[in-house]
Amino acid sequence: MLATVYSSSVIGIDAYTVEVEVDISRGLPSFSTVGLAEGAVRESKERVKAALKNSGYHFPADRITVNLAPADVKKEGSGFDLPIAAGILAATGLIPPPALKAHLIMGELSLDGSVRPIRGALSMAIMAKELKLKGMFLPSENVAEAAVVDGIGVYPINSLSQLVQALNGIDPIDSFKIKTDPMKDRIDFDIDFSDVCGQENVKRAVEIAAAGGHNILMIGPPGAGKTMLAQRLATILPGLSFEEALETSKVYSVMGLMPRGQGLIARRPFRAPHHTISDAGLIGGGVIPKPGEVSLAHNGVLFLDEMPEFRKNVLEVLRQPMETGVVTISRANSTVTYPANFVLVGAMNPCPCGFFGDEKRECTCSVREIQRYRAKISGPLMDRIDIPLDVPSVPFKDLTGVGQGESSSDIHQRVIAAKTIQEKRFQKTKIHSNAMMNPRQIRKFCEIGDRSNALLEKAMEKFGLSARALSRILKISRTIADLAGAPTIETAHVAEAIQYRTLDRKLIV
Repeated sequence: MLATVYSSSVIGIDAYTVEVEVDISRGLPSFSTVGLAEGAVRESKERVKAALKNSGYHFPADRITVNLAPADVKKEGSGFDLPIAAGILAATGLIPPPALKAHLIMGELSLDGSVRPIRGALSMAIMAKELKLKGMFLPSENVAEAAVVDGIGVYPINSLSQLVQALNGIDPIDSFKIKTDPMKDRIDFDIDFSDVCGQENVKRAVEIAAAGGHNILMIGPPGAGKTMLAQRLATILPGLSFEEALETSKVYSVMGLMPRGQGLIARRPFRAPHHTISDAGLIGGGVIPKPGEVSLAHNGVLFLDEMPEFRKNVLEVLRQPMETGVVTISRANSTVTYPANFVLVGAMNPCPCGFFGDEKRECTCSVREIQRYRAKISGPLMDRIDIPLDVPSVPFKDLTGVGQGESSSDIHQRVIAAKTIQEKRFQKTKIHSNAMMNPRQIRKFCEIGDRSNALLEKAMEKFGLSARALSRILKISRTIADLAGAPTIETAHVAEAIQYRTLDRKLIV
């Protein structure tokens, strides 16, 4: 007898339908799986066999053939255990076939018949809605993320026997409903901008970066507060829109990193990989491609501390996603594209010992050592950093001062106001921030007067800035104007933006 069960798999971060066809015929007892099944899928026969027996169901002593269609696409993961088991039970008459055709079924089986979580449930729920299925049966741990998709019933499953009883109508399962708003921010930070002593100019640059989505590089001696400032950037970032949260959550769902019981990633991600990371770990890859840190930082922040300590080839792979906002990984058998629209925050010392240019401590590095150290940040990469910034040592009087600086909540309110202006400006486009503007949008939204134009011309000649650097100055000027609530870009805004580009050429030796 033949039975068909709807299941799903993921390519990149998008799901596609997989039909699990189970045929049971007379012959010598065997169990074969076809349809380009990878290791974990091929091993499912042992898990399914044990789960059926331990759940009290008879495992047929016949010839069992399982086909995963489409057969020309590789299938991976253990999520096909439950649909294969359901197909076997349907082929033996224990589950009515009409019930299977209306639902999508996914889950990993334990040997005792209990159901374990899978990856990519959110993408699968979106696909199930597009196919207009009645609902989907998922492990209980995955229902919160799938339930954020309206128009599809999501039924939590804890065991194989529970699925069988539900499909037979013996013990129906209620569709899972989210009780709280998945976009509600539940994170309370135990850090604040008021903790940072001094560095008012740097705080201003970080505020601009948060408001406009600009990349920033902080250069200064050890103990100047670079890491401290970068970590506190997360406390002033605006919240995610629903569309942004959905995009980010799909990446985390595919990687199995969604917090348990949480429907969406409601806060912008903050990723800080160690400098020993490989290029595949940062950008994504593998035999079967997986997202890297740049995709996990999508719509959030990627913080690279001690940036020159990263291998140069690792840093260079950042250039394309910083420009395009996506990562395309090509392999012999597939090509996948992952989103990677992030704000890069880098921190580095001015030299290997860290004290070059410091007024109080002497640098012990040779000229060649400094050149080699700085050369790890290439010119093309520097051009893609909007705000290269000098972070000097903090004077003693600032460290011991009684008064505190602005709190994160105060800065956050200004960032939100600037972000609201940008949302209205780009409401008919696919971009969300000033940093994402293309050349045509720059010409439209970043018009400047004659005085500002003359100032820019002088800056280009004096600092030897590239055309890419010029466009970044205009984008930063637009963000500064938004923070000030100004409808047009004034000369003062352009002048402030120019000062954030005066340091980049000093790093290229």
